Amino acid sequence: MNRADLIEALAKKEVLKETEAYTIINLIFDGFTDTLKKGGRIEIRGFGSFSVREYGAYTGSNPKTGKKVDVKPKRLPFFKVGKELKERVNGS
Repeated sequence: MNRADLIEALAKKEVLKETEAYTIINLIFDGFTDTLKKGGRIEIRGFGSFSVREYGAYTGSNPKTGKKVDVKPKRLPFFKVGKELKERVNGS
């Protein structure tokens, strides 16, 4: 499922115009993004949680050339699946 599918599903389920569903989905995603940018954590009970992990600088290598490359520190989003979602996916 992609963003367009999600918008379409929301519009059908809640009898909304697609533009209204688009606005709602974008508000949610923008809220998630803003929270993660500020270093916050998002927890959706029964689904999972999103957080940001910070990685320090290191020296890597280019796989094609084998040349050493300095990689800058970075922050990346991380998702941890919730117990209920795990159980639903595994059919228990």
